[in-house]
Amino acid sequence: MPSTSTFTFTSYDGTELACHVQGEGEPLLCLPGGAMRASAYLGDLGGLSAGRRLVLLDLRGTGGSAIPADPATYRVDHQVADVEALRAHLGVESVDLLAHSAAGNLALLYAAAHPRRVRRMAMITPTCWAVDLTESPETRLAEVRRRGGGEPYDTAIAAYERALAAFAAGGTPDETDWAASVPLFYGRWDEAARAHAALSPAQKNAAAAAAFAGPGAFDPPATRAALAQVTAEVLVLAGELDTNPSPALAARLAELFAHGVADVQRGAGHFPWLDEAPWFAARVERFLRTGA
Repeated sequence: MPSTSTFTFTSYDGTELACHVQGEGEPLLCLPGGAMRASAYLGDLGGLSAGRRLVLLDLRGTGGSAIPADPATYRVDHQVADVEALRAHLGVESVDLLAHSAAGNLALLYAAAHPRRVRRMAMITPTCWAVDLTESPETRLAEVRRRGGGEPYDTAIAAYERALAAFAAGGTPDETDWAASVPLFYGRWDEAARAHAALSPAQKNAAAAAAFAGPGAFDPPATRAALAQVTAEVLVLAGELDTNPSPALAARLAELFAHGVADVQRGAGHFPWLDEAPWFAARVERFLRTGA
C-alpha cells in the first residue's frame, strides 16, 4: 500500500474533517460506507491508487474527523455540504467521486444537489435508500442460500435469516446473529476478509450510523427527478454474491441516470476490491478514463 498523507479542512458548520491521500494524479474523492465507518477500511481500493490520487474522506465523527457540535448533522442529507466543502477546499470545479455501500446515498444526494460539480461517479455496491430502491428479505435470502452446503455459510445463512426477520418485525437483530452472518458479505471468507471484518466495530460510529438515514433524510421522488437531469457518467458496480444491492438492483439504479452503466464483478461480495483487486482496480480506472 502506498504511503498516506492527511490533511484537514473546515466544513460549513465549523466541523474539522480529515482526509487521507494516497497516490498521484487526478483526485478521486472517496466516500466510505458503514454507515459511518472511518475510511481506513477502503485501504488503497485494490491498488486503484496506482493511477489516481485517492482522497479518502473520514465522515464527520469518524476516523480523524471531529465530532460535530450538532449530532443532527450526522443525517446524510446534511453531509452533502461536507462533500461540497471538500470540493471547494481542493479548488476544483468538478470532481470524480467513488462511493461505497451506504455512502452511495450520500453520492446520490450530492449529485442531485450539485449536478455540475460531478464529472464521473463510481458507485461500488451502493445502497439506494435515497431513491427508494431496496431488496426484499425474500430476495436476499434466496441469494444467500445459493452459498449453502458447508461452513461457515450454513451457520451464516441461518443467522442472516434471523436478523432479517428481526428487521422485518421492526426490531434490532441480535448482535450475535449479525456477527455470524458477516461471511456472507465477502466473496471469500479467508484470512484477509476475517481481518477486514474484525476492524469494523472500532472504525464505526454507532450513534452517527443510527442518525444517518433518520426521518427526513430522503425525498426519493425529488431525488429521482434531479438525477434524471445529471449529465455525469455513472458506474454502478455490483458484486455477484452481494445482496445489497443485488446485480439486478444495481442495474435499476444505473437506469436512473442518462449516462449510467452497471457491471458485475464475478465472485465478489460487498467489498469487491478485496475479492479480486486487479480486476476491480482496472475496471474502475477504465471507467474513470473513458466513462464506459
